[in-house]
Amino acid sequence: MDKVVDYFLAPVSPWTYLGHDRFVALAKQHGAAVRLHPVDLSKVFPVSGGLPLAKRAPQRQAYRLVELKRWSEHLGLLIHAQPRFASASGDPAARWILAAAEQGDAAGLAMAGGALRARWAEERDIADAATLREIARHRGLDADALAAREASPDIAAAYEASTQRAIDAQVFGVPWYVFRGEPFWGQDRLDFLARALSK
Repeated sequence: MDKVVDYFLAPVSPWTYLGHDRFVALAKQHGAAVRLHPVDLSKVFPVSGGLPLAKRAPQRQAYRLVELKRWSEHLGLLIHAQPRFASASGDPAARWILAAAEQGDAAGLAMAGGALRARWAEERDIADAATLREIARHRGLDADALAAREASPDIAAAYEASTQRAIDAQVFGVPWYVFRGEPFWGQDRLDFLARALSK
């Protein structure tokens, strides 16, 4: 397959949630393979000039809420911009996504979609193992197998490598897509990615 998109994502990103299903549909429409790269934003931001949400200026935080409401209404997607478990780490879910991706693109994308929806639409704790097991089962995945893989040292190493790959690729936010060397930052750039895939 000559069409491959590198997909850098984070389960704690509402923008990744807003774009995920559209990206999956776009990749399928154009027959593109997807390489998933869950990243730890706490390591990406310091080397790329970004700040965690709590450290951003109040006016930036306020406008973020305006944009999330605007986009959720535009796309018809439910989102809780300040979810109940907003402080929950995305690291466990990222490792589950990597474990699922070992079974193929579709499995990794399914686990990612489930985790994103759980956090942003259902206000569930995606750092909780029982929640992640339920998400996996609901998406038709082997929860026991994924739990065993998620806890393995090589999945932890893969998460570190995925984050470093993002840093090396000069990623500074998510979602971030790369197709044939061209980067596209944000779910609001999916139209441009579609045009590139159409060529």
